Amino acid sequence: MREVIDGVFELGLGFVNMHLVVTDDGVVLVDTGLPRNAKRIDRALHSLRRQIGDVTSVLLTHQHFDHIGNVADVRRRSGARVFAHAADAPGITGAIRPPEPQGLARFAVRLIGTAEPTKLDQLITGEESEPLPGFTAIHTPGHTRGHVSYLLDRAGGILFAGDTASSTRDGKVTDGPTQVSEDPAQQARSLAKLGSYTFEHAVFGHGKAVSGQAVERFREHAS
Repeated sequence: MREVIDGVFELGLGFVNMHLVVTDDGVVLVDTGLPRNAKRIDRALHSLRRQIGDVTSVLLTHQHFDHIGNVADVRRRSGARVFAHAADAPGITGAIRPPEPQGLARFAVRLIGTAEPTKLDQLITGEESEPLPGFTAIHTPGHTRGHVSYLLDRAGGILFAGDTASSTRDGKVTDGPTQVSEDPAQQARSLAKLGSYTFEHAVFGHGKAVSGQAVERFREHAS
């Protein structure tokens, strides 16, 4: 686990990242990583001198199993409120079966298992909203219909891009994992949309964090 900016931590769980945000009111999780990683989340919280009961909210970017893998466990043990976009809600609650994983994700599902369905406490709708103080939810469809990116008003702005975008080893912004995207063209438009905001830092579901005028990397990729 590494601290990206003050109070924002990135935890790598296999091939995916999740993020922990320490606030005055408790800990906010952005996604929960691959299934069967509850103990690693507990250890990460312990290293911050926190425990599972300090988690007050979980902001989900989208319904894929590598991002919602531990959300049911976290909600059950912490009592945290879970937020997700209405368009992805059926795949998270189990009302419908989520799309069959492809490529590496299919292998991971066979090896690790699927995510346990969970209830949602608040649905995100519209193009932009404020689910929690300081957080802006931005609807960025394409990877999934209900994909959401989150912008936190801290340290010049930090974007949680989810799978709309990713980054290369040299710090360039690139497309998120389009091989499992529902609509790659729409995803590209959503990535370009993120460039209209202002943020100094960006973190991703897959790829290393980018700091220092991160929004410019988004604009360069979209141009």
